[in-house]
Amino acid sequence: MRVEDFDFELPERLIAQTPLADRSSSKLMVVNKDAQTISHDVFSHLLNYLQAGDCLVLNDSKVIPARLHGAKAETGGHVELLLLKETMANHWEALVKPAKRVKVGTKIIFGEGQLVAECTDILADGGRIFHMQYEGIFYEVLDQLGTMPLPPYITEQLEDRDRYQTVYAKHQGSAAAPTAGLHFTPELLAALEDKGVNILTVTLHVGLGTFRPVAVDTIDEHTMHAEYYEMTAETAATLNQAKADGRRIITVGTTSTRTLESIMQLYGQFQACSGWTDIFIYPGYEFKAIDGLVTNFHLPKSTLIMLISAFANQELIMNAYHEAIANEYRFFSFGDSMFIY
Repeated sequence: MRVEDFDFELPERLIAQTPLADRSSSKLMVVNKDAQTISHDVFSHLLNYLQAGDCLVLNDSKVIPARLHGAKAETGGHVELLLLKETMANHWEALVKPAKRVKVGTKIIFGEGQLVAECTDILADGGRIFHMQYEGIFYEVLDQLGTMPLPPYITEQLEDRDRYQTVYAKHQGSAAAPTAGLHFTPELLAALEDKGVNILTVTLHVGLGTFRPVAVDTIDEHTMHAEYYEMTAETAATLNQAKADGRRIITVGTTSTRTLESIMQLYGQFQACSGWTDIFIYPGYEFKAIDGLVTNFHLPKSTLIMLISAFANQELIMNAYHEAIANEYRFFSFGDSMFIY
């Protein structure tokens, strides 16, 4: 299958640059994959499409202020780091700009020296490994020095960094937000619980794959980067019971989807576990874990649009995207939402 099959023309004006004042007021496209129908609503009405006994699975990973601007210790030249994941204690994989300035042994100073990063390795894909030297608690230092790593298609400044964070974000470690969850408010989550929907969480720290386009011609040539995930015993037990009862499991976002599908592939059931997943879901994949999916509108030719095309079907999803464009939906991280079931 060709990557070009997942391309579409998107007017630049439809790329959402800022979040809406009310998280849950975004548009909601509802796609019934069995009936092959597409309808339109608002996200706050998601309540109408879920029922008592459903399990709604959220990714509670928290975005870290992973973009850092510093200076080379030797020359004072400007260097930008985008932290991706901690590979071992105080060692981080990062993207570097400009990369040619940073060799093994290069030291970069941030702030007034609160943080010093020394390059210890150069990876095959051009990334770097840095040993971080600091005093105190790393994430507190990062809060002082870093900024939110907004995607390159967002060119406006984010006034409130919490708007690039879900209201239920808990475990620090993501280099990008699990954006499907940005639409939820505490009030909507409470209303869902009152209706009898089971609200569950898993953790998947969003990493390198978010920032790397698919650069091959055919899908099966693409390699996903691994991301860290966790599932608790409580979440596993609730999901296994839902499966046994024939109740629906609905994930919020492709990250939650990949977590559940990875665990099902490994164990044939849900269980308390943690690890790294590089699962790549595209048309032809047989879903084992989920019955529904809440997701945003994704970039052309991305692994994300391939995943949702696998869950519904490619023709239906591409039709939905063309209808979204015709109806002036907002796209990407701060954009509108889709519910597929």
